[in-house]
Amino acid sequence: MKKIFLLFLSGLFVHMAEAQKQTITVASELKSLTDFESLPRYVPETSIKQTSSYDTTGGNDDGFSGKYSFVRRNADSSLVIFEAKGNGTINRIWTPTPNSDTLDFYFSGSSTPSYSIAFSDLFSGKVFPFVAPLTGNEIGGFFSYFPIPFHDGCKIVSRGKEMQFYQVQYRSYTKGSKVENFSPDLDSEARQALETLAERWAHIQPADSETLRTDTLLKPGESIILADLRTGGRINGIRIHSAKSFTGLRKQVDIRISYDGDPVPAVYLPVADYFGYAFGNVSMQSLLHGTVNDTNYSYLPMPFDKEAKVEIIYRNPVAGEQAGPIRIQAEVLAGDRKRDPKTEGKFYVNWNKNIDPPLGTPHTFLKGKGRGHYVGTILQSQGLEPGMTLFFEGDDVTVIDGEMRIHGTGSEDYFNGGWYALLNRWDRGISLPLHGSLDYSLPFARTGGYRLFLSDKMPFEKEIEHTMEHGPENNNKRVDYTSVAMYYAERPVTVQAYNPENSLTQVYMPDTLMVYPQLMRFSMGEGSVEIDGETFTSYNGAHLRIALDDIPKGTYKMYADVEHSPVGAEITVWQRQTQTGQSYSFYAEKDTRKSNVFLSDIIIDDFIDNVTFRYKREENRHRIKILRLILIRQ
Repeated sequence: MKKIFLLFLSGLFVHMAEAQKQTITVASELKSLTDFESLPRYVPETSIKQTSSYDTTGGNDDGFSGKYSFVRRNADSSLVIFEAKGNGTINRIWTPTPNSDTLDFYFSGSSTPSYSIAFSDLFSGKVFPFVAPLTGNEIGGFFSYFPIPFHDGCKIVSRGKEMQFYQVQYRSYTKGSKVENFSPDLDSEARQALETLAERWAHIQPADSETLRTDTLLKPGESIILADLRTGGRINGIRIHSAKSFTGLRKQVDIRISYDGDPVPAVYLPVADYFGYAFGNVSMQSLLHGTVNDTNYSYLPMPFDKEAKVEIIYRNPVAGEQAGPIRIQAEVLAGDRKRDPKTEGKFYVNWNKNIDPPLGTPHTFLKGKGRGHYVGTILQSQGLEPGMTLFFEGDDVTVIDGEMRIHGTGSEDYFNGGWYALLNRWDRGISLPLHGSLDYSLPFARTGGYRLFLSDKMPFEKEIEHTMEHGPENNNKRVDYTSVAMYYAERPVTVQAYNPENSLTQVYMPDTLMVYPQLMRFSMGEGSVEIDGETFTSYNGAHLRIALDDIPKGTYKMYADVEHSPVGAEITVWQRQTQTGQSYSFYAEKDTRKSNVFLSDIIIDDFIDNVTFRYKREENRHRIKILRLILIRQ
């Protein structure tokens, strides 16, 4: 045993020595963003850290006031927003509030800027080499994954006097590592690497593999084996059709992957959750994982030593319900290159279904002991209190090897987004290569996101605790969170708390739904309506129709929080050609707010999915103000 241990240490030191001989450049870091086969490879003697604008008092002022949005203020009022000693690479910069102020980058202790650029031009695509697909702006957040290596220290100074939300994430290296400072004048190797990245991201090609095909019917209570591999190698890809077969509120079909006779599966969770569905509906289309053209796909490499098995399990339905067979068409892409245990980990997933956790306790993506690195998160976030999605104010926190390495500024920020509940920001499902929003629904008080960690994969040598707060402060919002944490390690760092079962996989359906004006969809007739936020002003006795097509079928009582005023109109409520309630007046001698005002009973079915307010034609009484509609299922 002693001899084996000494050989292991010898191999590890050789690997570390080889790594230290490699020079880290823009080109090498760009290549790491396309070398998907290296995802299982450990990154020893490095660490991922982040500087951000989070409220260090534990409050929710993570950038609003700018009080915590700098490391220190210089004598000329410029702001140091990032400072790191030693060698490293900035691999991610994010903000939802870019400005035109100049950022000065100082490398290697230089007293003059080594590089300068307007903050907004890190993301605009107008200044080379900060171009798509590594930079951009979507779902409310501006992001850059273009690598910025630095030798012997880096400092970023904003010439402006104010900064709001931001995160700068970087990888630090050992003292003996070789790093070339970033220059915007890319050499031929770096330019070629950037071109290759754009091509590879547009057309993913898994490593050479044998394709194992399955085409069969799967009945409730049965399972099938997609692959049973008996010699060491790796799974380079999994594709399953038809993705629609796994939609719905029950999520009764699971995927289970096991390696090398381990007593617990490496992967065991509902198919829908593994491939990034949002509350039972197809959603995610990331670079390496998700669903496209009715096909679920995963190209995350899964190396193993001796054997591996991929299974699909169809759980029996709950008592009293019926479930029919589904057709499973699948391909498993199997390669014969064995895992190098000295340099590579195995792929694991920690599925955590956290229903109404105790207030004050964050949701855990991954917590445990061991050596490995973290590569991906999928999160479905359901609020248990109807109304605004304030639970998504919570910050991510990552503690690695006893040190807090990362503290975020909000849940959508973690997924490179920003500004939930605002039109054309974080307001719906949107997929980008490395991150995206799974869904956003104010009526259902739910949302979710995903993020892949490639060049920024997070290594841990002894232990990791990666969590997400629910609520603006102190985890103070009731929630139902479902997360998928993906990582590589020699063995599982934690035993999954739950195995999938019907009581855990049912999608939560609230009885009370809230509809807010900022995300309502309207149409008009019999005149016109001027819309300004929550205020709807009628001209010529108009009709205002509000779409409710994302509301489940059923019978509802419709209430509203409203404001009465001296110009308040009288309305009646209709569905198609049927008046559904009595008239209601928004008139008052002075502005007055009222809550939970009953308006009407309504029905949502296959043919009726909207409600219409008809204004009474009256001079100087032509306005209604609706703060929100409240629908209570009967």
